[in-house]
Amino acid sequence: MSQSLFASASLAPASNVGVLSAAASGLEGFITDQGGDLDRVFGRTGIDPEQLRHPTLSLPLTSYCQVLEEAARQSGCDNFGLRYGQQFRPRALGLLGYVGLCSETLEDALRNFAAAFPFHQHSSLIRLVDCGECYRFDYQVQHDAILDRRQDAELTMGMVTNLLRHVLGEGWAPRALTFEHRRPEQWQEHAEVFGAPVQFGRPCNSLLVSKGDLQGRLMPERDANLLFLVQDVIRRLGEQDAGPSLVEDAGTQIRLALVRGEPVLEQIAEQLGLTALGLQRRLRDAGLSFTQLVEQTRRELALHYLRQGSRPVSELATLLGYSETSAFSRAFRRWFGVSPRQWRDA
Repeated sequence: MSQSLFASASLAPASNVGVLSAAASGLEGFITDQGGDLDRVFGRTGIDPEQLRHPTLSLPLTSYCQVLEEAARQSGCDNFGLRYGQQFRPRALGLLGYVGLCSETLEDALRNFAAAFPFHQHSSLIRLVDCGECYRFDYQVQHDAILDRRQDAELTMGMVTNLLRHVLGEGWAPRALTFEHRRPEQWQEHAEVFGAPVQFGRPCNSLLVSKGDLQGRLMPERDANLLFLVQDVIRRLGEQDAGPSLVEDAGTQIRLALVRGEPVLEQIAEQLGLTALGLQRRLRDAGLSFTQLVEQTRRELALHYLRQGSRPVSELATLLGYSETSAFSRAFRRWFGVSPRQWRDA
């Protein structure tokens, strides 16, 4: 392990409540290479680029997924996560990468990687399933506030594939892959990158690995003592889970309330075990008012529903708590300068 990784681990906070920033290693340069505007990408997602230079600092998972989606939009690269994951080598993943690299065998590396992942990233499903002749590696972000997570899914599958290719060679391919999101326009690139059949719109993001590919494969950098140390460090980083922030919890309650109409401050506060004044004070400490959080939540949901493309605008107004379609259209034009239909057509 590099000296810088040891140093950053010793200075790390006592817990990880999102995702370790090593997951965004090299992100600034990659955004620039793809033609994205760093200031706009990070400005809209609230991430301080300085955090990305410390691999054991924790980023909010909501911000991490959002910055990948925003980078795809700003750069015009629809397959941003796929390409970012393709060049993401295990060592760049920091502690989690070294958990795999220091394992004895490739099969151990896959098991240890899956076991350590929950400490690296919270609010996510991660499991290695024995399917007889194959292992199935399942991954899914399970955070109520994260609606758009395609780029993260494709990035993570790329990271796992590159851990296996570190030993099996660049030509290795999994048996098959599945993604939970809809098939993108440039879906052929996915089959080319992974060298395997890819299905979309499935219940989970999964990668199928033949057990025969793993048998007898030793890790070139295996080191039992270093593995023990790295596993201990990453476990200590993740063992104190502070859970979602108040803003995220409030946003979740607002989303649930929107289908019934305009969210009411007192009712949302009661759901969170707070008084109305208490909730206002806590939001003010986070730099938000209740009205701003409602509008922010509506804005994010509006874009999410419009990207799905299957719902009429009149139905979106109801889902977002507006009594009339015209009220939703006016709000949307205020946010983005165009009508919902114009945004969808563009």
